[in-house]
Formats: sequence, structure tokens, C-alpha cells
Amino acid sequence: MNKNDNNTEIIFGLNDKPRIPLQILLGLQHVFAAFGGIIVVPIMVSNALGFDALAATALISGSILAAGIATIIQSRGFWRVGAKLPSLMGTDVTFGAPAIAVGERFGLAGIIGAIIFGGFIEAILSFWTKPLIKFFPKVVAGVVILTIGLTLLANGINWLGGGPAATASGNFGNLTYVTVGLTVMIFTLILQHYGKGLLKSGSILFGMVFGYIIAVPLGMVDFSGVAEAQFFAIPRLFATGVTFHWEAILAFLPPFLVGMVGTVGRIKAIEKTAGIEEDDDHVEKALLADGVTTVISGALGGLTNTTFAQNIGLLSITKVTSRYVTIMAGIILTLLGFFPQFAAIIHAMPQPVLGGAGVIMFGMIAVAGIQILATVEFTNRNMLLVAISLGFGLGVAFRPDILSQFPSLVRTIFSSGITTGTLVAIFLNIVLREKKETI
Repeated sequence: MNKNDNNTEIIFGLNDKPRIPLQILLGLQHVFAAFGGIIVVPIMVSNALGFDALAATALISGSILAAGIATIIQSRGFWRVGAKLPSLMGTDVTFGAPAIAVGERFGLAGIIGAIIFGGFIEAILSFWTKPLIKFFPKVVAGVVILTIGLTLLANGINWLGGGPAATASGNFGNLTYVTVGLTVMIFTLILQHYGKGLLKSGSILFGMVFGYIIAVPLGMVDFSGVAEAQFFAIPRLFATGVTFHWEAILAFLPPFLVGMVGTVGRIKAIEKTAGIEEDDDHVEKALLADGVTTVISGALGGLTNTTFAQNIGLLSITKVTSRYVTIMAGIILTLLGFFPQFAAIIHAMPQPVLGGAGVIMFGMIAVAGIQILATVEFTNRNMLLVAISLGFGLGVAFRPDILSQFPSLVRTIFSSGITTGTLVAIFLNIVLREKKETI
């Protein structure tokens, strides 16, 4: 056994290789813990943009495949791409709202173009990590994460009531929909609060599976898309097309910056959990991997890639910090990405089920932002920064028509409350001078 800096016994250390059967078992734990987060953004984007079953299945399948490849690269490391740390990868919810905003104007091809371009930019910026981080002190990071959680809660409630289809049919808020969603919430809450180990870390996924099962006999699941999907398929590069638009690229840049800051924090947390000495080289390599694998994901028809947070808790719980375990998790995800019917089954998940899990997940994101802000000294300057950033971010999210008279470039960039809140927070952090007096 190894010991980390906190004198906590570690069963398998960073470079330890458990036997293959044990690697598979431990790797599956990581897949279960992260899978809900991996699929929620492609489902969110597909539902919001009204993709048909084939397009939605392709986006989900591509995102799963890309997450697996990215996990292997990040954990295994190739040259300077990848931190060689036990890290699972996937799409962060930060990118959901900007992807929807871009997709409404430029379609999936525009989203893919912005993702590929943004991945190149992140890869380049990874070599200047320290100067960039100065633009994201705790007060900025906290208000951005809080804005993400609060704006996405509206999506969760929308799904809980049945989603756009229910709204169009006048059936939004149907008691069956709400009851199923609340049942998922209660089941997930019980696992999260009382469960241990895998039950706790995979509570979101297990909650969605439970909701899916009870929704089937209620006639809420449409399996027609599953029958149409191929059982096995090798993905074609750029199958959905790719177009580049400055408005789309600019709309994606703030989420990329937020994602980079998040990766820095998560890599530091992995180092601490694994008992590894902090090394800025790990951060640079991790960010480079984020950028490179995001380009790969776009080429495969998937969404962005960044280091996932939920698996850090699993490292601590299991006392297994071997990167070979997360490599195995990446292999499992990669294999799943070759089975479109699996993605089609996911796409068939009723929106109230997704809503029940989403309300908890997005609420927890908001709480994470509050926790960060709780460590900030609330000077007058910081109070103004939080108030104005939060006001603009939530204001645009709740009343997007405030931008209806602006040029299309402005509408595309600022139509996401997350992007608006982030840009305002960064701007105010630069222009507002710090004062000593506190309130």
C-alpha cells in the first residue's frame, strides 16, 4: 500500500497496475460515476434543438466515444498531451447553453466548427496557463459557477414538466410527468445522502436508470429510434458537416476559458488525492489534452472534452488512484461509442426522468459556486462584481428577448446567460479597482 500526504492509505497508487479483471471492475465504477454527466449535455442539446432520432443518437454516441478516447489520452499521456493522472473526461454542462444558442442559428455543423476551433485555441492557450488564471480569481470563478447552476435549473424544471413537446401539446406539467421526475429525485437523493461508495458516486446515473425503468410501463418511452439505429457502426469523420462562423466561435470562447480554470482546479485536486507533488507541468499537459481531444471529438461528431470532477471523489472513496484504472474506463467508454443502438436507448429516455436528475445536478453546481463565494472577502468591489455579473447572466437567461433588437453577432454571443455572466465578470475583474474597506 502507498500513503499520500494526508497519511491516508492508498490501495493502488498512480503507476500501480491491478490485474486486468480488477481493472475492468474498477474502471466500470468510474464509468458509472461519470456517465450521467457525459450524456446529459448531448441529450440537452439534442432536445433543445429538436434533433431527430438519428442525429441525436449520432451526437450522443460521438460524445461517448470521444470521452473514452480523451480519457485514455489524458491518463496514458502521449508526448506532452495528457497529464498521466487518473482523470476521466467528458463534456461539461458549461457548454450546453452556448451550444444551443449556436445551434439555433448555424445548426450542428456550426456547433462542431466552434468546438474544433475552440479546441485549437485551448491547446495553444495551455502554454500560457499562469497569466490566464489571473483573470479567474475565486470571486469570478464562484459567480460563473453559480450562474451556470442557476440558469441550467430552468432546463431541469422544463424537462421535469415534459419538455418542449409537452408544452406544444398543452400537456406541460402533467401529473404523471411530474410524479416520475420527483420519484427520480427522491431515489437519487436517498442514494446521494445515505449511499456509500459506488451507490453514492453513481447516484445520478442510477436515478436515471430507475426512472427509465418505471417510465416504460407508463408508456412514456418511445423505442422507435432504437429500432432504426445500427447495432454497430464505425464513426465517419465530419459526418455531420462542419462550418465556421465568428459569432459561433466567440460564443464558445468564454465557456472554454471557464473549462480551463475548472481543469486547473481538478488537476490540483487529483494530485492532492493521489498524494502526488503539485507540478505545473501536469496542468499544462492536462489543458493541452483538453484542447487536442476536443478537436478529435468535433471530428467524431461529439462535443467538448474536459476533466470531470465527480471521479475525484471516487478516487478518495476507493483509495485507488491508479491511472491504469481510468485508462480501462476510457477503453470501456470507447467501446460503447461504437454501438449506436446503445446511444439510441439513452436518447429514448423520457424528459421528466432527465429533469428529476437534472434539478439535483444543476442545483449542486449552483451550491458549488456558493461554496467558492463563501471563501471570498466581500469588499464593496467584489459585491458589485457578483451582483452585476449575476444580474446580467440571469437576466439574459430569463428574458433572452432583451437582445432582440441587437445585431445578430451580439445576439449569438450573449444569448447564453452563462457566456454573458462570464464575460461581465471577467470585464469587471479587470476594470474595478480593489479597495481595502469591507462591508
